[in-house]
Amino acid sequence: MPRPGQTKSSAGERLSDRIAFGVLTRAFPPELVDEVVAGCGRVEQRRRLLPARVVVYFVLAMCLFSGQGYEEVARLLTCGLHDGRREGSWRVPTTAAIGRARLRLGPEPLKALFARVCRPVATRTTVGAWYRSWRMVAVDGTTFDLPDTHANDAFFGRPGSSRGQKRGAFPQARVAALVECGTHAVFAAEAGPLAEHETALARRLFNRLTAGMLLLADRGFVGFDLWREASDTGADLLWRVRSSAVLPVVQALKDGSYLSEIVAARDKNRRADPVTVRVIEYTLGPGTDGTVYRLITTILDPTAAPADQLAALYAQRWEIETTLDEIKTHQGGPRLVLRSQHPAGVEQEIFAFLLVHHALRNLMHHAAQDEGCDPDRISFTRTLRVVRRHLTGQAALSPLSTRPGTDPNPA
Repeated sequence: MPRPGQTKSSAGERLSDRIAFGVLTRAFPPELVDEVVAGCGRVEQRRRLLPARVVVYFVLAMCLFSGQGYEEVARLLTCGLHDGRREGSWRVPTTAAIGRARLRLGPEPLKALFARVCRPVATRTTVGAWYRSWRMVAVDGTTFDLPDTHANDAFFGRPGSSRGQKRGAFPQARVAALVECGTHAVFAAEAGPLAEHETALARRLFNRLTAGMLLLADRGFVGFDLWREASDTGADLLWRVRSSAVLPVVQALKDGSYLSEIVAARDKNRRADPVTVRVIEYTLGPGTDGTVYRLITTILDPTAAPADQLAALYAQRWEIETTLDEIKTHQGGPRLVLRSQHPAGVEQEIFAFLLVHHALRNLMHHAAQDEGCDPDRISFTRTLRVVRRHLTGQAALSPLSTRPGTDPNPA
């Protein structure tokens, strides 16, 4: 007699033997998922209704069909299986069974899959992804609201409230990310407690920067040590600074910018190991409040990147804001609150959201390349709807091993 959450089929098949994932299996092939699961030590010692591979795909689907319950997600994934021969033979696992399977899996396989797959996707022919020879990328942080459980509250913490209450309504996780501006592809991310500042999380992302990238950041990221760590990767930087920052003119340049030096705040004598930067100051023109914006950059030669072009280019930093909105508002839904009751599940869910978004954005990039247009011209919301519709009509995945010499989908 099957336990709750299990199904018994006269044909010997289980729910997990064939399940629909559509675009997700193209972005994250079963062979790769099996490899990641094995590398994280999550291979089952016994045959389960929900093997680790299927749980990985289920968590991804859960973040594609955000707002749907566990069992409804399973129904959406298996709706393509209901033909006349199998009608009535398929049952979905219970919510409790799926929850236990998620706990067994943990966040490590999703994080490892993200590290293996998520890369900048623009090619040299991608419209809007480059400034001269530089690939434009941006760094920023955001927060995710979490279920109000003791475990989440104790690990992640919650913000203060501006309405007279001591604490906010929900615990929150903080996330920092690196995004390719031209494609909105998230290619590095870190999650942590709310008390951990986004700049501390960002430091752990800098190993994904390379020479040939131009990193954009807002004024919350400026700091001598942070600047030096980012520039030491070989990437060039273009960051906004506060108008009150002390930036003495060392050398005026023909394009209106000037060279200056930044030093560590602890260096009171302003002598030890200064870093030369180029400063660009500008306003947004008639009809604005006249605010003077200040940028600093590692590109010291004005002929390589004129000041007026860098000032206009800085607006590309907002592409990361749009990316985070796509994930939280459109993919996740308005007023998104993650569903995970425990910290490990929260981290698992965050990286699943990022993986699904990367799969969608990679698909959009290929479509833009086929049409010769800017990926920004393709609607993320429409793509999301199309993928959701198509995914539920496909069923061709087996959880069985994909080792050479085995057939994961025997006839």
